[in-house]
Amino acid sequence: MSTEGDYDCIVIGAGVQGSFTAYQLAKKKQRTLLLEQFVLPHTRGSSHGQTRIIRKAYDQDYYTVMMEECYRLWAQLEEEASVKLVRQTGLLVMGPENSLQYQAVKNTLQKNRVPMVILPPEEFSKHIPNVNLSEGDGALVDTTAGVLFADRALRAVQGQFLKLGGIIKDGQKVSDIKPGALVTVTASGGVYRAKNLVLTAGSWTNGMLSYIGLQLPLKVLKINVCYWKEKVPGSYHVQQRFPAFLQVECPEGKHHIYGLPSNEYPGLMKVCYHTGSETHPDMRDRQSDQSDIDILKRYLTRCFPGLDPEPAVVESCMYTVTPDEDFVLDCHPLHNNIVIGAGFSGHGFKFGPLIGKLLCELSLGEVPSYDLSPFRIRRFPEHLKPSL
Repeated sequence: MSTEGDYDCIVIGAGVQGSFTAYQLAKKKQRTLLLEQFVLPHTRGSSHGQTRIIRKAYDQDYYTVMMEECYRLWAQLEEEASVKLVRQTGLLVMGPENSLQYQAVKNTLQKNRVPMVILPPEEFSKHIPNVNLSEGDGALVDTTAGVLFADRALRAVQGQFLKLGGIIKDGQKVSDIKPGALVTVTASGGVYRAKNLVLTAGSWTNGMLSYIGLQLPLKVLKINVCYWKEKVPGSYHVQQRFPAFLQVECPEGKHHIYGLPSNEYPGLMKVCYHTGSETHPDMRDRQSDQSDIDILKRYLTRCFPGLDPEPAVVESCMYTVTPDEDFVLDCHPLHNNIVIGAGFSGHGFKFGPLIGKLLCELSLGEVPSYDLSPFRIRRFPEHLKPSL
């Protein structure tokens, strides 16, 4: 097996977080290798698919603050790559008016002066046709929000990384990592060494961490990505100015329901449940639970009468979820030259440009641009192994 020349940094995992990390490192003149276990492009992880929601509407203040820079960084990539990556549609947020979560989202937007519109119940149907607002629910629109073109974004950032002299090697399944002043990574196509390593391996993170004596409380979920047919074509189309939406705390289920206006598949609207059933990343589709789809059917029958309440298309994705649904952005407890980005919990894609910047800063030993205390490994003390 061949041993390559040394690199300044190796990034394992070419999803959105790893690709942006590699791009940021290359911008800092670091000789960077981006390794991916599957042949690119692929649909096995968490970064594929045509669209994601981009939003500042969060109940945690630190995410809303971070999103300000994310929007700027997405615009910068659009300019560099000469490609449209974000379409502003607004995000309709609905939830029980007096619930903690709905009020927290509303308060966070107000505190950070994010442009938004409150929709009184008596005026709701005038502004949002073909949706039934639940009795007692409030509604607001984060007008800055929209749709991210995910597959296009991944191609754009990887293309810019290559233009900066970066190297991508796909079809490279990692079989060992040896820490040290030079980290050694053994993969199916060779042995690679670097001063620094960044792990952004998504649902395979704990498999990679097992080589370096660490395990994190990450749960891998299979997500059913559902598309629902419009009864009248165009009713929920982006060109009709229909927004993306987020429903918090509804009677059908404990988790959020979210949707994007019909666009990517003609006549179909993407509506999903923000959780799934536990699976193994190498055997994703053995998980066949459809209880989430049953929840969506009941919700759409009640609240979206213009959709056929039977999914027309069901695709698969994976979430890698932490117990608190906050990210992990930190150095290995014993090896400062190994940086970990993980646990993006189904809401990390839109943060990709900023996550890449932060992981790059950690890798270079720089002071991070943001307070990373919510994202540190030490919040899981039972998973640290002092004997290593």
